[in-house]
Amino acid sequence: MSGKKRASPGADVEKNPLSNVELNNEDAQKLQDIQKHIQRVELVIGELHSARPESPEKAEPQINNFQERLAMEKLIPVYEKRRAVAKSIEKFWPVALMNNSMISFHAQHTIDQLALSYLEDLWIVRDPKEPRCYTIEFFFKPNPYFTDSVLKKEYKYISPPAASGDKPDADGITDSMLDFSWARDVQPSATPIHWKDPENALTKLHPRVAEVDGEDDDMPAEAGSFFNFFEIADDPFEIGAQIANEIFSEATDYFMGNIANDELDSEEEDSEDDDDDAEEIDLEKPRAKKQKKE
Repeated sequence: MSGKKRASPGADVEKNPLSNVELNNEDAQKLQDIQKHIQRVELVIGELHSARPESPEKAEPQINNFQERLAMEKLIPVYEKRRAVAKSIEKFWPVALMNNSMISFHAQHTIDQLALSYLEDLWIVRDPKEPRCYTIEFFFKPNPYFTDSVLKKEYKYISPPAASGDKPDADGITDSMLDFSWARDVQPSATPIHWKDPENALTKLHPRVAEVDGEDDDMPAEAGSFFNFFEIADDPFEIGAQIANEIFSEATDYFMGNIANDELDSEEEDSEDDDDDAEEIDLEKPRAKKQKKE
């Protein structure tokens, strides 16, 4: 993994489980080939979209829905191929996630990273009716923290009452979809985690702390463990959107450390004086490993 992440005060001091991740030449080539395939499909989707006539007053929401439907149809087969390769690469998804500035910020505690190191697969299931909504699925190997093999976070589409009489057009678009509002029409879910030791549950050790008498009561004062993302329905930091719309589509580049985290890096530099005593964790970029000769 590339870059350096500054841990929060009080973070665990166990050895970072995501350092020294190696990538052999064969897997690197497979990822590169799949990434090129994804880029080709995205170009096709862009050309189809640019050639599609739109009425100005309905262009924006209809474009979003149309693009998501095209992406779901054309990109899923390519993502399935990437999925098979990624599962064969040790810690592909934990490294990709931690190379995103938002995820690394919310998984500052080493114990979160230790738990995430057991993540072996990540998948996004789009709602076939409203593909701007989705379910995020984390698949884990057996681990010492919880018994669940899958942790899910659903962003469910709640159609407005007026949608009951909607008739879709030739593209499957209805009037209510054109009036889509994430804040109004989407309901995030909470998924209970079955901790092996409830007294040492990560979300209990590092709870999300609500703001008290703050300017923004909707934004927590302390995010706590990354796993609060699953156990608490509300997603005030928009972690789900970051995973579904950014990390999942660019997973190979995130894994290789090819996407810069300039915004967070700048913030961290500004706050260095306040964190002099904080522990630093080096997150190294996956190193290419030579193939063994047969």
